[in-house]
Amino acid sequence: MGNTIVRVIFTVLIIAALLVVAAVWMVWKRPLTVDAWVSRRALGIAGLEQRELAVAAGRVSYWEGGSGPPMVLLHGAGDQAGAWARVVGGLVGDHRLIIPDLPGHGSSDPAEGPIHMTQLLDGVSTVLEARCAGEPVILVGNSLGAWLGFLYALDHPERVVRLVAVNGGPIFNDNPNQVNIFPTTREEARETLRALMGPTSPPVPGYVLDDIVRRTAGGPAARFASTADELGAYLLDDRLGEIGVPVELLWGDADRLLTLDYGQRVADGLARGRLHPIAGCGHVPQRECPTAFLEALEAALAAPPAEPRPDPVAGDGSPAAAAEAG
Repeated sequence: MGNTIVRVIFTVLIIAALLVVAAVWMVWKRPLTVDAWVSRRALGIAGLEQRELAVAAGRVSYWEGGSGPPMVLLHGAGDQAGAWARVVGGLVGDHRLIIPDLPGHGSSDPAEGPIHMTQLLDGVSTVLEARCAGEPVILVGNSLGAWLGFLYALDHPERVVRLVAVNGGPIFNDNPNQVNIFPTTREEARETLRALMGPTSPPVPGYVLDDIVRRTAGGPAARFASTADELGAYLLDDRLGEIGVPVELLWGDADRLLTLDYGQRVADGLARGRLHPIAGCGHVPQRECPTAFLEALEAALAAPPAEPRPDPVAGDGSPAAAAEAG
């Protein structure tokens, strides 16, 4: 009996040691995978449930929970629903949150191949039609998610009570700071993050930079960028004034990819647009500066919608360059 107990204890210890080694390996070699798991777990802890819907590309995954008027949160290229994990706690008490994995991202199909704008728009439309039919929504989008929000609001103005664009828009971006959004080395990745994050953010460890390079090469952002030749048709440089819904532009002012000047150009072209800089934050403020982001969002939504302006300024209508507009 004693030997049996010893063998059981030894086996349990070996299994525990292997699990620790596996966890350390995952954190070291696949930190972005671990971050995605942790952030998605946080959505569940906040009370959201993961569900699926059929779309043309297969299945789209989304998270839903909370109570109140519906608020739909759209992440950026290469990200997933967990991008909003650090702010859901401040929103779920006042809103019914709906957070999809955009097609080709997270758990949503397609798992391989190019990601087309038509697939992204179909995924967003399907989720909104299924979960918010007859209910005007507050539509919040970051980066590519903001671009999708503008396109959806242009086609379905009756469905959007307020659009919140977070460091993203539907007009051409000439990338004045020459930010490399597809780094191929650790040092290039370090420079990319410096351009996308605020000056007080802590340095990113080298093993995380290595995983960014690995994921960038064949991840969702690259799969979307592979359709760059199609994207010019979805730019709204000369159509911003047609967007009638009120738009709040929340902008991390340290973003060197989509600069504050870009945000101002979008605001100037809108009939009902307002720009709200978030000091010291970068391209994804809901991750980097969640408290400041929530304060800016709450203040923007608490104010009455902007009144229409008679003279919005049109953009220059330049063609797209890969995925740099989103």
